[in-house]
Amino acid sequence: MKTREPVQPFGRLLFGAAYYAEYHREERTAEDLDLMEQAGFTVIRVGESVWSTWEPRDGEFDLDWLQPVLDGAHDRGIAVILGTPTYAVPPWLQTAHPEIAAERRTGEPVPWGARQEVDYSHPAFRFHAERVIRAVVSRYADHPAVIGYQVDNEPGVELFHNRGTFKRFVRRLRQQYGDVETLNREWGLTYWSHRLSDWSDLWTPDGNSLPQYDLAWRRYQADLTTEFIAWQAEIVREYAHDLQFVTTCIAYPRPALDDEALVRTLDITAGNPYYAMQDHLDATIDLEPVTPWTTSGVAALMRQADRLYSSKQSRFLVTETDAQTIGGSEFNLPAYPGQLAQAAFAFVSRGAAMIEYWHWHTLPYGTETYWGGVLPHSLVPGRVYREVSELGARLGRIGDALDGFEPDADVALLWSNDSRFALEYFPPLMRDGKPDGQSYQRIVDAFHRGVIDSGAQSRILHVTQARDLGGAELAARFPVLVAPALYVASDDDLDLLVEYAAAGGHLIVGIRTGYGDEEARARVAVAPDRLRDAAGIRYEEFSNLLEDVPVDAEDPFEASAEATATLWADGLIADGADVLARYRHPRFGDFAAVTTHPHGEGRVTVVGCVPSPALARDIVRWAAPSAVADELAPERDLPVTVSSGTLPDGRHAWFAFNWSWTDTVVRIARDVVDPADDARHPAGTELPLSAWSTLTLLDG
Repeated sequence: MKTREPVQPFGRLLFGAAYYAEYHREERTAEDLDLMEQAGFTVIRVGESVWSTWEPRDGEFDLDWLQPVLDGAHDRGIAVILGTPTYAVPPWLQTAHPEIAAERRTGEPVPWGARQEVDYSHPAFRFHAERVIRAVVSRYADHPAVIGYQVDNEPGVELFHNRGTFKRFVRRLRQQYGDVETLNREWGLTYWSHRLSDWSDLWTPDGNSLPQYDLAWRRYQADLTTEFIAWQAEIVREYAHDLQFVTTCIAYPRPALDDEALVRTLDITAGNPYYAMQDHLDATIDLEPVTPWTTSGVAALMRQADRLYSSKQSRFLVTETDAQTIGGSEFNLPAYPGQLAQAAFAFVSRGAAMIEYWHWHTLPYGTETYWGGVLPHSLVPGRVYREVSELGARLGRIGDALDGFEPDADVALLWSNDSRFALEYFPPLMRDGKPDGQSYQRIVDAFHRGVIDSGAQSRILHVTQARDLGGAELAARFPVLVAPALYVASDDDLDLLVEYAAAGGHLIVGIRTGYGDEEARARVAVAPDRLRDAAGIRYEEFSNLLEDVPVDAEDPFEASAEATATLWADGLIADGADVLARYRHPRFGDFAAVTTHPHGEGRVTVVGCVPSPALARDIVRWAAPSAVADELAPERDLPVTVSSGTLPDGRHAWFAFNWSWTDTVVRIARDVVDPADDARHPAGTELPLSAWSTLTLLDG
């Protein structure tokens, strides 16, 4: 096995699209590549979707068809990311080995006819997958256009209930817990007569109702995904050259995914942020998401980028994102003019080193017929192509000016995949009278939006990454840290939060934080356990809120008139803490909604509800009154946002956005230069921001 330092493709910003020449009904590779070159493309992704083209019959390979694409790309200065085709198995493999089909329920295989229907832990699948990976990668590893590899595609879509997978799960539990009596005790299996007398008594997950079982099952499934991607990456590295990177593209909502663990096995994070466009990007309007896998709103767009950065705490690649409207035949919301560039620079401003659209040309057939590409169905370049070309030219002029860029952060937010798993199974929130499986994301998003709406910037940290830093370093790097819904937390995790505050950090605690332990058991202690003394509060009651409840602020806190508590109310009782806000309600008014308490060199603020956008904004402005972006544009307000980051020479890069139809200006407070045209702007200048436009500036 080769050993080498991880490769990261930094320097110029990479720009391009996924390209499938094999999907055309007629040959037009040269014409496509010419159009890409004219649009300023510097990278394309190829080959990941067509195993049946690479290997049309068992053991019979056709590997030469991609050569003209790679040759043509290289001749035009366009780099290539080569994909392994393992996420879409060919029909001959499905019929030869039906036992590799994934089972969503025990004994019920996923029907063939889509993609990702396979149990990728199955030995028969692994045999054939390894063979095609080696064939494809060895054929093209020496091609000068290839700068990296994407293994598989958006892994983790299924939770495998196959018998073999379940048997390995039982073996894992035996290794972890040792004997069934320990498992009985740790999972509380006395409940409803679930005590095991032998490991063979463990039931399959189909009818499971115990949250401890489900958390173990979700952790196991995420580990299967990590093991699969790591296995592929090691095969590819046997052929990859020292300057070629290995990654996969992540779809973050996937159920069998622990992104932080996954990317430890890869050279760089890559992912696919999809978002609803048009009025969904208007910062003056609130609209619900249209699909579970697209976001709505500016803050949610930024959150997707922040999650990508969080996985490895480093710059990342956008391997897929909207070109035209993205979704089924019923979901048609192409971007307003300017929005494609806005979204691209939003991703860049949070750490993206590549913007790659899905995909180059809109398909005339197949499931994704109405997932629009850069070219429409006619294949005649139109408005989207022109806007993409303008963006490509602008990125080309910026060149490598952003090499070494690190996004700024005024506020850090803790992310816990374990808490996400647990709260998807046992949601605390309701939606339309039903359990809200998006409870964890909804709580995190409430605080994240508060950061964005306040004019600040966020960094998302995994709990494991916070542990690696330790309390003192965490406080030194991130003066404000939010722990929203950290439900699954060990004693050490909670002690870290207390240490962070003692070292001078301002800890903001959201609902459900510290309520469960590492097994998702409710803690047998006065809540919030291990945080109670530092926070100066306690609570024993909590309630869903069927309607928003207004809050009244108390000095020194100031709340907007529209500030409300939503969805949930903890009955906070101050035990030394200062009350910052109370519920305006005949019963809940007996409790505090927001409290704060000094601890060591810092303080702990507790938010006992899911804050409305106004309340979340007020809390962040109180906790972080001086945002980095104030150094460029202290007078800005929504729909204008400013993102920023530092360069290796100490200068700042700035990105100003107007997320609305209304033309405006931004008055700058420092000397800057536009790297796209070398125009210099002294402090005090009012720079125009037309509707749906973006400015990119460097310290002058």
